[in-house]
Formats: sequence, C-alpha cells, structure tokens
Amino acid sequence: MPKAFSSEVDAGSRQENASKGSPTLDLFRFVPFRLNRLAAEVSAALSTEYHARYGLDIPEWRVLATLGFRDDACSAQYIAHCTRTHKSTISRAVTALMTRQLVERVENEDDRREFALRMTRKGKALYHELIPRLKRKEQDILSCLSAQERKDFERLLGKIEKGLDLVQTSEEASKTEAY
Repeated sequence: MPKAFSSEVDAGSRQENASKGSPTLDLFRFVPFRLNRLAAEVSAALSTEYHARYGLDIPEWRVLATLGFRDDACSAQYIAHCTRTHKSTISRAVTALMTRQLVERVENEDDRREFALRMTRKGKALYHELIPRLKRKEQDILSCLSAQERKDFERLLGKIEKGLDLVQTSEEASKTEAY
C-alpha cells in the first residue's frame, strides 16, 4: 500500500474509532510491544552464534547461560524462573543437553528425590568458547548507540527491572535458589 494512502487510511481509522469513543493502541509506540519485539530480534541474532556452530537452540542456551553464571548447581525450576521460560521447555532442553553430555544431574544429599543441574567439563568448555562470540555480537547490536547512550540504556533498563522487582545482578541471583 502506498505510504500516503496508508497514512490516510490510518488517520481515517483513528478518526472513526475516536468518534465511536473506543481507544486505539499504536503498537509501535507501546513499550511492552517494542520491548518484546526487541527481545525476540536480539535473541534471534544471538542464536545465530550458538546454533550454527554448536547446534544449540535458544532454550538450551538459556540453560547453559544460567548454569554458567553460577558457582554452584541449581534446579531446573530456578532456570525456568530466571529465564522466564516454561518449565516443560527447560525440561526438554535439559534432556537434550544431558544427551550431549553438556549438563549433568547432581542428587540432593538431604533429599534423594530432588536433584540440581550443573555443567559438565564439556559444557563448561563450550560455554567459555561461546562467551566472547556472544559479547562481540552484543557489541555489534549496540553499535548504533554512543558510549553514553549505552550507559543510559543500561541505567534505564535497570530502573525498569527494579520497578518490576526483578533481580538485577548475577550476585543477587546467585544468593538464593528462589531467585
């Protein structure tokens, strides 16, 4: 649709809706929509780094990333909560990573029905090989921002996270299994 025509249709629709008294929502100005779209695109861009070379999908990477920043083992439930990924998706990722011997289960000494997860040596090696590639990709993605804009962006993200009571540092996240 030609740009001028598209604008006229949009303006007409807005006027029609406004005259009916029903509110409209411009998704491209709606922050939750924009954040979700950015997250999906950034996640897809990063996945090109770990999928082609290492055969990892996004949930598998999320498991490794969560285990990688911790000093100790943690539960699949913790990973699901930390990454905001459904527990069944994390469960399938853990199964795939265990099959590839990148992750292993560790029994809870106090309750043998429970187990935690940790990376194997092979998993740690893959993780440490991948991190510099992902950091370079992050820099590529953020290259459209000046150094000051990057600092401002991080500060503003932190403010939103704090407003939503989200853990903001790996130190905070590591302190408790509850996240």
